[in-house]
Amino acid sequence: MRLIAALVLLLLSCAAQADELRPGFVELRQRDAAHWTLGWKQPLSAPGEPRLIVPLIPANCRIAKGPRSRVAALALVGSAELRCRGSLIGGSAGYREILGGGDVLLRVAPLAGAVQSYRLTPTAPSALLVAEPARGQVWRTYGLLGIAHILAGWDHLLFVTALVLLVRRGWAVAGAVTAFTVAHSLTLAGVTLGLVGLPARPVEALIALSIVFLAVELLRARQAGGGPSLTRRYPWAIAFAFGLVHGFGFAGALAEIGLPEGEVAAALLAFNLGVEAGQLAVVLGVLALLAVLGRLARDALVPVVRIAAYAIGITASYWLIDRMVV
Repeated sequence: MRLIAALVLLLLSCAAQADELRPGFVELRQRDAAHWTLGWKQPLSAPGEPRLIVPLIPANCRIAKGPRSRVAALALVGSAELRCRGSLIGGSAGYREILGGGDVLLRVAPLAGAVQSYRLTPTAPSALLVAEPARGQVWRTYGLLGIAHILAGWDHLLFVTALVLLVRRGWAVAGAVTAFTVAHSLTLAGVTLGLVGLPARPVEALIALSIVFLAVELLRARQAGGGPSLTRRYPWAIAFAFGLVHGFGFAGALAEIGLPEGEVAAALLAFNLGVEAGQLAVVLGVLALLAVLGRLARDALVPVVRIAAYAIGITASYWLIDRMVV
C-alpha cells in the first residue's frame, strides 16, 4: 500500500503538466526596412504576480514602443515595436537566462528570405542570427519539440504505458501502437491544415477518460485472469479510436508553438516523427521492464502491474475531474 501511495503522489505531483507542451517563444517579424515587431510568450510555472521578462534583441535595435503584456492561459504574452539600423544578421536574440528551464522557440521572419527557427535551451538561451537557415534547421527544431512533447506530456505517456501493459504481446503491441500512431497522425494533420477541429477543453477531458478506460480494462483483465474483453480482442481498434482524440491534443500543442511559413509540411512531419520517436522509446522501455521483471521476479509481475493500473487510473481520474470542473 505504501508503494501504491508513493506512485500515486508522484503522478499527481505532475498532474498540472498533464498535457502541457507550453514552451516559450520569441518572434521577430519585420514590418519594413527599419521596423520590426517583437512578440514573446513566457510560460507561468509558479503562482504569484507574473513578471514580464523582455527578451534580448540585436544590438542595432531598440524598443520604440512598449513593452506591453497580457495574461493568457498559463502564460504571459508580451509585445513591443522595434526600430533597427541595418540587418539583424550577426546579432543575438533570446534570453540571458531561461527562468524555470524548458525550451524557447525563436522565430525570425524577415520580409525577404526564409523564416528561421531556433530552439533555445537553458544551456543555450540565445542564438546568433545568420543570413541563411542551416540545412535541416526546421526538421531538427520541430523533431526535438515532438520528442519533448511525448516525454513531458504525462497523459499521452500514461496512455501508451497502459496500452503496452494491457496488450503485452509482441505483435499485438506493435499493431496497437501502429494504429494509435496512424490515428493521431491523421488528426494532427487534419487540424493543422484546418480540415477538422474541436475545442481544447473537451479534448483534454476525453484524453483523461481514455486513460481511465485503459486502467479499468487492465484491472478487469487481471481480475478475470486475462478474459477476452473487447479491448483485449481488438486492441488496435481501441487504440485507433483513442488515437484520433489524442491527435487533437498534439495539434493543440503544435498550434501553441506555431509553424514556420513556407515550411508547414516539413515542420508538421518533423514534429510527428519526434512524437513517434519518443513514443517508441516509451514502448521499448515498458516492454524491457516487463521482461526484466518477468525473468528476475516472476511472482511480483502481476502485483506490480496491478499497482501500476491503480496509480494510472487514479491519476487519470484526477485529471478528468479537474478538466471537467475547472
